[in-house]
Amino acid sequence: MYHRFNENKYPSTNIKMNIFKEHIDLIKSKNYEFENPKNFDLNFKKPKVKKKILITIDDAFASFYENAWPFLKKNEIPFLLFVSTEPVGKRGYMTWEQIKEVEKESFAFIGNHSHSHEYLLDLDFDDFKKDIDLSIKIFNEKLGYNPIFFSYPFGEYSLDQKNYLKKKFKYGFGQHSGVIDFNKDFFELPRFPINEKYGDLERFNFLIDLLPLQFKNISPEDKYIHKNNPPKLVIDFFENQKNLKNINCFSDEGNKWEKSDIKLVKNKLIVTFRDKFLFRRGRINCSLNDTDGWRWFGLQFSVNLN
Repeated sequence: MYHRFNENKYPSTNIKMNIFKEHIDLIKSKNYEFENPKNFDLNFKKPKVKKKILITIDDAFASFYENAWPFLKKNEIPFLLFVSTEPVGKRGYMTWEQIKEVEKESFAFIGNHSHSHEYLLDLDFDDFKKDIDLSIKIFNEKLGYNPIFFSYPFGEYSLDQKNYLKKKFKYGFGQHSGVIDFNKDFFELPRFPINEKYGDLERFNFLIDLLPLQFKNISPEDKYIHKNNPPKLVIDFFENQKNLKNINCFSDEGNKWEKSDIKLVKNKLIVTFRDKFLFRRGRINCSLNDTDGWRWFGLQFSVNLN
């Protein structure tokens, strides 16, 4: 997941174009294919024989159009661009004409990123629905359709919001790290955020080699923490999954990254958090050194202190 390109005054959401090009070259050097979003939809439920890389860009900043788009177009590299409808055409953002220019290419797909790009959890449910419905109305007017892909602003959502989005879209992307596999929840798809701090080649090389750590389900399903802070986290793996004893997890409750207290009971991983998660979000990442490489998944909790 990328945001800005060559906007160096925003290091937390920016990537320099020379580094981005090195990312693309590294992917190619490993003979990984790029996932065209069209095929992503057609083949999601089919077990994958080969790893593919899906490039996503959030927010449709003008710096994407000016810097990354010419490179991606020249090389016909597939990607998914998530657009919030309210800021389109404003200073620093792409226009609808530019979005249409991008969208007409067979390797470029547009996704919905809400209307306002507000923290959706700050909206009451009626206002949330109005925001989403307005974005859909504008997409239908400007592009003639509403995208099947949705990206949660800031990766935050409640179970009620997720269930509403299921009626409007086919896929929902978060901002928790992990590798997509055909067992993942359609509306909790992970992505690795890439920026200046977390975009160095050594880390990027590690990320693109990662394998999915598959699981059957996770409790609680609602990642919105209110009174249940910290939550009781249980990850239910498949019965014949191998090497589960090799799992390690790290979490940031109390705003401090430390090794998580985990207990494996048969095929269930029980996580006991040390402390409460602080506003506004909490994370846990788990990895497993398997026989064929490192497996990884992450979770993001949204935290309300009221």
